[in-house]
Amino acid sequence: MDRVAIIGASMTAFGDRDAWLLALLAEAGDAALTDAGVDGDDVDHLYVSNMASGEFEGQTGVPNALAHDLAAMPAYTARIDQTSSSGGAGIYAAWQSVASGASDLTLLVGGEKMTHRTTGEATDVIASLTHPVEYKHGVTLPSFAGLTARKYLAQYDAPRESLGKVAVKNHRNGLDNPHAQFRKEVDLETVLDSPMVADPLRLYDFCPITDGSAALVLCPESVAAEYTDDYVVISGVAGATDTHVVHERDDPTTMRGVVESAEQAYEMAGRGPDDIDVAELHDMFTILEFLQSEDLGFFEKGAGWKAVRDGVTDRDDDLPINTSGGLKSKGHPLGASGVAQAYELYQQLLGTAGDRQVDAEVGLACNVGGFGNCVTTTILEQP
Repeated sequence: MDRVAIIGASMTAFGDRDAWLLALLAEAGDAALTDAGVDGDDVDHLYVSNMASGEFEGQTGVPNALAHDLAAMPAYTARIDQTSSSGGAGIYAAWQSVASGASDLTLLVGGEKMTHRTTGEATDVIASLTHPVEYKHGVTLPSFAGLTARKYLAQYDAPRESLGKVAVKNHRNGLDNPHAQFRKEVDLETVLDSPMVADPLRLYDFCPITDGSAALVLCPESVAAEYTDDYVVISGVAGATDTHVVHERDDPTTMRGVVESAEQAYEMAGRGPDDIDVAELHDMFTILEFLQSEDLGFFEKGAGWKAVRDGVTDRDDDLPINTSGGLKSKGHPLGASGVAQAYELYQQLLGTAGDRQVDAEVGLACNVGGFGNCVTTTILEQP
């Protein structure tokens, strides 16, 4: 089977945008096509990663409308919804379309428009992804994060400050990302003194509500050089799920979806955790960076916090994590986040990340839906 290449990529500015979803998608889609040097009518398949366009702005039929706006007719279109991991699921779907031979050129665009809603309204839309048994009791993802963080800190004797250091690191990285929502550094005292949200997690332990879009253009690796000299290859990609009811898990600090999807992606790529040079993890909450870094095999269980404490995950150390600023600083427009993770790795592997640049030949992205309910792990490499 021919491997799949990414020959073009783009990302809009993330943040509070005046544009509505369709305009954001068109902005990213057009930029990715331009980056790849192709036109809309070259596209065979067009996928849109989006969780809740209907709930957030009453807009459906988005993929068809986008095909019109990008002059991509008569491309096959589909919307990919896998909650907050819709972007990663979109990468998997776009990869499948090319790897199967069904499409010679696939465009994936992920996006969400959220900031026009109040925090309460947006939180309720996101909370709707929880199991009905949990939702009817008012359970939200921040509450899961707080409970899990308390368990993790106690179980592994980790200081509260270790979570705050994730936020400090990722804000520092986001300062150099021109697309990030929050381009400012924060110190540990600011993080630890911010308002309590879900004990022990405070405001700066959470990512913001965000508008934005990102896009990728994919084709078979065998023809990638016909389009451009600058491309990366998807060497491994896999998805997995965990129990939808979080309290049914044997250990809430282990996300089986992360473990399973990573094992499959590593096997496909012929790689292991030690081969990864840079990673983009789904830090919707600071505690998730610890959990994913351990479940991906980067660190032993309970040692993720020590890696952050010791600077191992800093941009200039052994395993840079979230060089983009992560969801924490870059922002989290649900359907776009997984695609934006791949965009960051695309730039890192091509050596075009500017002040964020690290030395990397292999990168990994982990996009999480809900509180580990569904996960997609993707490995990208230089050809």
